[in-house]
Amino acid sequence: MKDANRSLVERIFQDAQFIRSLGIELTSYGKGWCETRMNGSPSLRQQHGFIHAGALMALADHTCGGAAASTVPEGRDVVTVENKVSFLRPASGPNLICRAEVLRAGRNLVFVEAEVKVEGEKGRVIVAKASSTLAVIPLNAKATGDLATSDWRHCAGFAEE
Repeated sequence: MKDANRSLVERIFQDAQFIRSLGIELTSYGKGWCETRMNGSPSLRQQHGFIHAGALMALADHTCGGAAASTVPEGRDVVTVENKVSFLRPASGPNLICRAEVLRAGRNLVFVEAEVKVEGEKGRVIVAKASSTLAVIPLNAKATGDLATSDWRHCAGFAEE
């Protein structure tokens, strides 16, 4: 894996304040894959005591982003354009692990799948399966006040309306 990709994956996790606020940590990565962990703290639990679906989705989404970022050419970045998460069982353990793997990296889109597992007394048990499509965009593209006119839309295959 190129140094530019290493730097990009690490920066994706360092610069995302929301992800840091959830306690999501980058644990390892390589070309086409990424692994993260999240502590199942009380602040992430819903009314029944399980980890909130939104927290699980964020974990899967950002881990998919890390995997996708490991494959893009220098000077490019990624942003999610679609994702789907299937919840297979309630997540109630203290530690969550996510691994994402790129299935196809194209010039404009990257398709990634991820599994979220809870780590407990009986080992790791899968709690969610995710798939994500990410657009390849120019590095350092930033959202403006008007997303419809952001400068990266035309570069990622988005149609002008």
